[in-house]
Amino acid sequence: MGYWGILLGLAVEVIPSELVLAYAGYLVFRGEINFVEAVLFGTIGCLLQQIILYYLGLYGGRTFIDRYGKYLHIKSKHVDMTERWFQKYGAGVVFTSRFIPVIRQAVSIPAGISKMNVIKFLYFSGIASLLWSLLFVALGNNLGENWGNISEKAAPYTQPLLVGAILLFIGFLLYKTLVRKERNRDKTDY
Repeated sequence: MGYWGILLGLAVEVIPSELVLAYAGYLVFRGEINFVEAVLFGTIGCLLQQIILYYLGLYGGRTFIDRYGKYLHIKSKHVDMTERWFQKYGAGVVFTSRFIPVIRQAVSIPAGISKMNVIKFLYFSGIASLLWSLLFVALGNNLGENWGNISEKAAPYTQPLLVGAILLFIGFLLYKTLVRKERNRDKTDY
Protein backbone atom coordinates (compact mmCIF):
# COMPACT_ATOMS: atom_id res chain seq x y z
CA MET A 1 0.00 0.00 0.00
CA GLY A 2 3.05 2.30 -0.02
CA TYR A 3 2.59 5.68 1.62
CA TRP A 4 -1.06 5.05 2.46
CA GLY A 5 -0.06 1.79 4.16
CA ILE A 6 2.37 3.73 6.35
CA LEU A 7 -0.30 6.29 7.24
CA LEU A 8 -2.97 3.68 7.92
CA GLY A 9 -0.58 1.38 9.80
CA LEU A 10 0.37 4.20 12.16
CA ALA A 11 -3.12 5.64 12.54
CA VAL A 12 -4.47 2.24 13.62
CA GLU A 13 -1.19 0.88 15.08
CA VAL A 14 -2.04 -2.78 15.32
CA ILE A 15 1.62 -3.33 14.44
CA PRO A 16 4.09 -1.25 16.52
CA SER A 17 5.08 2.02 14.88
CA GLU A 18 8.75 1.09 15.03
CA LEU A 19 8.15 -1.85 12.70
CA VAL A 20 5.90 0.06 10.29
CA LEU A 21 8.41 2.89 10.00
CA ALA A 22 11.42 0.56 9.77
CA TYR A 23 9.71 -1.31 6.96
CA ALA A 24 9.01 2.03 5.28
CA GLY A 25 12.75 2.69 5.54
CA TYR A 26 13.41 -0.65 3.93
CA LEU A 27 11.11 0.33 1.05
CA VAL A 28 13.14 3.54 0.73
CA PHE A 29 16.29 1.41 0.64
CA ARG A 30 14.79 -0.63 -2.20
CA GLY A 31 13.85 2.54 -4.08
CA GLU A 32 10.11 1.81 -3.96
CA ILE A 33 9.20 4.96 -2.04
CA ASN A 34 10.77 8.36 -1.28
CA PHE A 35 12.40 9.06 2.11
CA VAL A 36 10.80 12.49 2.67
CA GLU A 37 7.33 11.26 1.74
CA ALA A 38 7.71 8.17 3.96
CA VAL A 39 8.57 10.44 6.93
CA LEU A 40 5.71 12.80 6.04
CA PHE A 41 3.11 10.02 5.81
CA GLY A 42 4.53 8.47 8.99
CA THR A 43 4.18 11.75 10.85
CA ILE A 44 0.62 12.26 9.59
CA GLY A 45 -0.29 8.67 10.54
CA CYS A 46 1.09 9.14 14.06
CA LEU A 47 -0.81 12.41 14.41
CA LEU A 48 -4.07 10.88 13.20
CA GLN A 49 -3.87 8.25 15.90
CA GLN A 50 -3.14 10.88 18.55
CA ILE A 51 -6.02 13.09 17.38
CA ILE A 52 -8.43 10.17 17.59
CA LEU A 53 -7.25 9.35 21.12
CA TYR A 54 -7.36 13.02 22.13
CA TYR A 55 -11.00 13.30 21.04
CA LEU A 56 -11.85 10.01 22.74
CA GLY A 57 -10.55 11.55 25.94
CA LEU A 58 -12.28 14.87 25.29
CA TYR A 59 -15.71 13.48 24.45
CA GLY A 60 -15.68 10.01 26.00
CA GLY A 61 -13.87 10.86 29.19
CA ARG A 62 -12.39 8.44 31.65
CA THR A 63 -15.52 6.26 31.72
CA PHE A 64 -15.22 5.46 28.01
CA ILE A 65 -11.53 4.61 28.34
CA ASP A 66 -12.09 2.38 31.38
CA ARG A 67 -14.85 0.52 29.53
CA TYR A 68 -13.40 0.28 26.00
CA GLY A 69 -9.67 1.01 26.35
CA LYS A 70 -8.79 -2.69 26.24
CA TYR A 71 -9.98 -2.78 22.63
CA LEU A 72 -7.50 -0.01 21.85
CA HIS A 73 -4.72 -1.85 23.72
CA ILE A 74 -4.73 0.89 26.37
CA LYS A 75 -4.84 -0.23 29.99
CA SER A 76 -6.36 1.89 32.74
CA LYS A 77 -3.11 1.75 34.73
CA HIS A 78 -1.26 3.39 31.82
CA VAL A 79 -3.87 6.13 31.61
CA ASP A 80 -3.65 6.60 35.40
CA MET A 81 0.11 7.03 35.26
CA THR A 82 -0.05 9.34 32.25
CA GLU A 83 -2.84 11.37 33.82
CA ARG A 84 -0.72 11.94 36.94
CA TRP A 85 2.25 13.03 34.81
CA PHE A 86 0.02 15.25 32.72
CA GLN A 87 -1.50 16.95 35.76
CA LYS A 88 1.89 17.41 37.38
CA TYR A 89 3.96 18.52 34.38
CA GLY A 90 1.48 19.83 31.82
CA ALA A 91 1.83 20.07 28.06
CA GLY A 92 5.51 19.10 27.89
CA VAL A 93 4.53 15.56 28.84
CA VAL A 94 2.78 15.24 25.47
CA PHE A 95 6.14 15.68 23.72
CA THR A 96 8.27 13.59 26.07
CA SER A 97 5.79 10.71 26.27
CA ARG A 98 5.97 10.11 22.52
CA PHE A 99 9.29 8.34 23.10
CA ILE A 100 8.07 5.95 25.81
CA PRO A 101 6.41 2.69 24.70
CA VAL A 102 2.71 2.30 25.63
CA ILE A 103 2.64 5.76 27.23
CA ARG A 104 3.11 7.13 23.69
CA GLN A 105 -0.54 6.40 22.90
CA ALA A 106 -1.99 6.83 26.37
CA VAL A 107 -0.89 10.46 26.86
CA SER A 108 -3.37 11.77 24.31
CA ILE A 109 -6.32 10.60 26.39
CA PRO A 110 -5.60 12.71 29.51
CA ALA A 111 -4.74 15.61 27.19
CA GLY A 112 -8.29 15.32 25.82
CA ILE A 113 -9.86 14.75 29.23
CA SER A 114 -8.16 17.88 30.58
CA LYS A 115 -9.24 19.85 27.49
CA MET A 116 -5.68 20.79 26.55
CA ASN A 117 -5.63 23.38 23.76
CA VAL A 118 -5.78 21.29 20.57
CA ILE A 119 -3.28 23.52 18.72
CA LYS A 120 -0.73 23.13 21.52
CA PHE A 121 -1.46 19.39 21.60
CA LEU A 122 -0.89 19.08 17.83
CA TYR A 123 2.28 21.16 18.06
CA PHE A 124 3.93 18.98 20.73
CA SER A 125 2.62 15.76 19.17
CA GLY A 126 3.67 16.82 15.68
CA ILE A 127 7.27 17.60 16.57
CA ALA A 128 7.67 14.33 18.49
CA SER A 129 5.93 12.33 15.74
CA LEU A 130 8.20 13.86 13.12
CA LEU A 131 11.32 12.94 15.10
CA TRP A 132 9.99 9.41 15.70
CA SER A 133 9.20 8.89 12.02
CA LEU A 134 12.48 10.36 10.91
CA LEU A 135 14.46 8.11 13.25
CA PHE A 136 12.83 4.83 12.29
CA VAL A 137 12.56 5.47 8.56
CA ALA A 138 16.27 6.41 8.57
CA LEU A 139 17.17 3.30 10.58
CA GLY A 140 15.14 1.04 8.29
CA ASN A 141 16.80 2.62 5.27
CA ASN A 142 20.28 2.19 6.78
CA LEU A 143 19.60 -1.40 7.83
CA GLY A 144 18.35 -2.30 4.35
CA GLU A 145 17.73 -6.04 4.11
CA ASN A 146 18.26 -6.35 7.88
CA TRP A 147 15.40 -3.95 8.74
CA GLY A 148 13.77 -6.74 10.81
CA ASN A 149 16.53 -6.30 13.42
CA ILE A 150 15.22 -2.84 14.21
CA SER A 151 14.65 -3.50 17.93
CA GLU A 152 18.28 -4.26 18.70
CA LYS A 153 19.63 -1.67 16.28
CA ALA A 154 17.31 1.11 17.49
CA ALA A 155 18.20 0.85 21.18
CA PRO A 156 21.37 2.99 20.94
CA TYR A 157 19.32 5.71 19.19
CA THR A 158 16.11 5.65 21.20
CA GLN A 159 17.90 6.04 24.56
CA PRO A 160 19.59 9.33 23.59
CA LEU A 161 16.36 10.50 21.96
CA LEU A 162 14.47 9.83 25.19
CA VAL A 163 17.17 11.55 27.26
CA GLY A 164 17.07 14.52 24.85
CA ALA A 165 13.28 14.68 25.13
CA ILE A 166 13.51 14.61 28.92
CA LEU A 167 16.16 17.35 28.91
CA LEU A 168 13.97 19.48 26.65
CA PHE A 169 11.07 18.88 29.00
CA ILE A 170 13.16 19.90 32.01
CA GLY A 171 14.19 23.04 30.13
CA PHE A 172 10.53 23.72 29.40
CA LEU A 173 9.67 23.34 33.10
CA LEU A 174 12.50 25.65 34.14
CA TYR A 175 11.39 28.23 31.61
CA LYS A 176 7.77 28.05 32.85
CA THR A 177 8.97 28.38 36.46
CA LEU A 178 11.10 31.43 35.64
CA VAL A 179 8.26 33.08 33.72
CA ARG A 180 5.89 32.48 36.65
CA LYS A 181 8.39 33.93 39.13
CA GLU A 182 8.91 36.97 36.90
CA ARG A 183 5.15 37.54 36.62
CA ASN A 184 4.74 37.23 40.39
CA ARG A 185 7.63 39.66 40.93
CA ASP A 186 6.06 42.16 38.52
CA LYS A 187 2.73 41.93 40.39
CA THR A 188 4.36 42.60 43.76
CA ASP A 189 6.30 45.61 42.41
CA TYR A 190 3.07 47.54 41.90
